[in-house]
Order: sequence, then structure tokens, then C-alpha cells
Amino acid sequence: MTIRFKRLAPLGFAAALINAAAAQTNSCEGLASLTLPHASITLAQSVPAGPLEQAGRGNRGAAELNLPAYCRVAASLKPSSDSEIKMEIWLPISGWNGNLEANGNGGWTGSINPAALADGLHRGYAAVMSDLGHEGSSADFALGHPEKLVDFGYRASHEMTVAAKAITAKFYGRAPKLSYWNGCSAGGRSALIEAQRYPADYDGIVAGSPGLNWTGRATQAVWIAQAAHKDEASFLPPGKFILIHNAVLQACDTRDGVKDGVLEDPTRCNFDPKELECKDTDGPFCLTHAQIETARAIYAAYPNQSNKQQIFPGFERGSELGWNTMGGKNPFVLGTDLFKFVVFQDPNWDYKTFNWDTDVARTERADRGLMNALNPDLKAFAAHGGKMIQYHGWADPQIAPGSSVNYYKSVLETMGGSAQVQSFYRLFMVPGMAHCGGGEGTSSFDMLAALQGWVEKGQAPDQIPASRLRDGKVDRTRPLCPFPQVAQYKGAGSTDDAANFVCKAQ
Repeated sequence: MTIRFKRLAPLGFAAALINAAAAQTNSCEGLASLTLPHASITLAQSVPAGPLEQAGRGNRGAAELNLPAYCRVAASLKPSSDSEIKMEIWLPISGWNGNLEANGNGGWTGSINPAALADGLHRGYAAVMSDLGHEGSSADFALGHPEKLVDFGYRASHEMTVAAKAITAKFYGRAPKLSYWNGCSAGGRSALIEAQRYPADYDGIVAGSPGLNWTGRATQAVWIAQAAHKDEASFLPPGKFILIHNAVLQACDTRDGVKDGVLEDPTRCNFDPKELECKDTDGPFCLTHAQIETARAIYAAYPNQSNKQQIFPGFERGSELGWNTMGGKNPFVLGTDLFKFVVFQDPNWDYKTFNWDTDVARTERADRGLMNALNPDLKAFAAHGGKMIQYHGWADPQIAPGSSVNYYKSVLETMGGSAQVQSFYRLFMVPGMAHCGGGEGTSSFDMLAALQGWVEKGQAPDQIPASRLRDGKVDRTRPLCPFPQVAQYKGAGSTDDAANFVCKAQ
């Protein structure tokens, strides 16, 4: 597999643009006349303080936020003849903390999430987000539009960043002191792309559950779909997901010293679905031989047959409650979209036709270094003084958590080991957490606050407080530990209280 990593960082140009913009402070509405390279301001509007609905941007997820007055700016960026990247930045009228927060997207989605901008604004940031150059949640935008795929892959995030810094500088009369990126899933992929390609764009990066192996995840979706639909007998009924999950807990829950319905480190669990094999005929409390093979396929890592390197890791024991994502009645659409609109460029492509002897290499070639965020060389980001927190749920059923572990290990190998890497980059694996949140574990935490403490106060995160919510109330707290450490029970006190745990290497 050949990937061309090219670091594009027009630092002098970007700095000159920001300095020029900062020459004069404008009113909000005056920003409409701001001139930016290959970009146009489409809206500059003062929004009064009040709940988000009153600001004309209703969103159920942010309805409780009482927002300060802000300047809402929208822009259209056109770095190529076929580009149209839409972005919005919300700038506090007063109480600005002096910094910029950029927000990532999810899946193939091209949209601007008001809730994400509202949260950043509520924290005092100038908050920005783009639609990555297209509308909708499908990859159909890429068919016949290679420049739009470049925008989605990496260009939109950087172009948005340069424009956001210039707009901020014009409005406040000075550039942001610090810039942060906050994203999960595809937004986590973009986070790593920024650190790898544009190391000076951000001072702090939160990369959550990143789809860093974009082609590998899509290939895995086909692998599982073909296994689950090999024939009628191979389909694993969703009702049996909980059967397998309970069997996993029965086998492995107490291996970390605590019986709590969560595997602290699922890689230590070797549960085999064969233990549930039916004695006679199929039934609700056992698995047939064909169903066992499907479950094994979901757990399995797939090696590249040409070089035996791992294309994607399998899903972990403990993820079974979310198996409908990949192992349901229909293939995972975010994966099959890659093949329909990028690899084979045929909207009628059938996942059953994927040829494992030839199409794996074809998929890798189709990426062309655009979408995968696998470059382990973070030397320039570290030299810039950047800090990065990556996190991933061990029970993630959409992006295999082993992909984050594999990437972290590749950075250690490239950059000389833990001592060099821990000073600027740490990985936190979240026991029991599903994709970007939810699940049975302590999946509520504030990674951005932890990152702020690291960037602004030099407080490296040796652990991050996390909690679990049930019916709107906290019923468990735990520390999240920097990989490879795990939270170990001290042996006394409630196992639902973080004070009774300590981060230790296994």
C-alpha cells in the first residue's frame, strides 16, 4: 500500500492574511464587506442573547443553553473551480475567551450543527464549523467530482480554519491566541488530518473515536455484511446480540477485579461464541454453527493477503449490543457508500461482488492519501507546541477501537517511544463506551476542558474524570486513564466511586 503524505502548511500566507484582517476592527454587519481569497461572506448578523430557539437556530440538543449575544457569520469558500465549502463562525459580542474552537462532522455528513457552535459559544470561544464542501449524509457528492472529495478529505477543514482566523482577527482586532479542534468520528478523522497535514493550524486537538482508517472501516463493513448474508443460515438475529453480550460478561467481567457489567480491557477477553453452540436445533438461547461463524467474523481482524498487514482490527468483546450497526439486515451504508461513489463509481454496486483478491488493493489506491489519517509522523505538530487527546470507546460497534490503539502504537514507533510522545499526545480508551458516547460505561466527560488545562496551564492529563448517567442522574464515576494504563480498583469502597480507583499499567 502506497500512501503519499504531503504536509501543506502555507504558514506565511495564512499569517499575512490574519495580520491584514486584524488591521481594523469591524462591527458585525461590517464583516459582510471583508475580502478573503477565493471566499465570500454570505451573512454577517448580530444575534441577541437568549435561548438558541430565540436566536433562530433551534436545536433540541442545545435548547437549554442560554446563549450570549453573538455575531453570526456565514461564508462560502471556493479553493477549486468545483468547490463550495459553506462555513459558519459564531463570535461572542462580549466575554470572548480569546480563542477559536473548530468543530468536526460525522460520517459523510455535510452540515453545520448549531448545537456544536452553541456549546463553543457558551464556553466563550469563537466557534466555527463547515459542511466539508457538500450537503447531505451520503457520499454521492463525490461521484464525478474529484475536487469535492479533496475538500471532504482534508482541504475544507484547513480552508475553514484560515478563513475563521481571518474573520476573528477582523472582528476583534487581533487573531485568536489559541486554536482548538474538537471532533468525533469523521470529526476525529479530520482532527488527525489537521495534526498530520497542517500542524500549525491548531494548538490543541481532541480526536474522538476517529475514522482514521476510512477505507479499512468500509472494507470491514463489506467483510461483515458478506459473512452475515452468506446465506439465510448465516444471519445472526439481533435478538441474539444480548445473548452473546451476557455470555461475554459472564466469562470476562470479573477479570479486571470488579463485577460491573463493563470490560476494563476487552483485549484480555478470549470468549469464543462456540461456547453458545446449540446442542440440537436452533433456539433463542444458543447459536447455530453458521451464526457462530458470523459472530467470529465480527470479532476478527482481516489481514491484507499480499503483505499480511492488518487492514482493519475486529470489534471487541463487549460491543455486541451495537452489532446491528454492521451486522444488521442491511450493510453499513457509510461503508458501502465509499465503494459506490469513490472506488467503483457505480451507484448500483453490490457489496456481494467485492473480490478479496483484487478489490482490497483497488480500495487502497482509490484513497490517494485523501481520506485516511494514518501518517504517524507528528513531529511538526509536536514542534509547533501542539497537544492532542485522542479517545475511543472499547465497545464501539462502528469504528473498531483497535484502530486507535494501532495508530497510537505507530506514533510511538515512529517518534521514539512513550517518553517522547506522552509530552504532547495521549490516548484514552473508554471502557464500555459505544461510538462517540453511550453504552454501559462512564461515557460522559469533558475532553476539551482537559485539553485546555494541558495547553494553557501545562497540566498533562494523568487521568480524566468520567461519569455514567442513568435517567438523567450520575450513578457511577471512574477515572479514564492514558493508554496503556487502566483504572484499577483499590480493593475497598464503592465500585461506582472514582475515588476508589487508580490508574495503573497492567
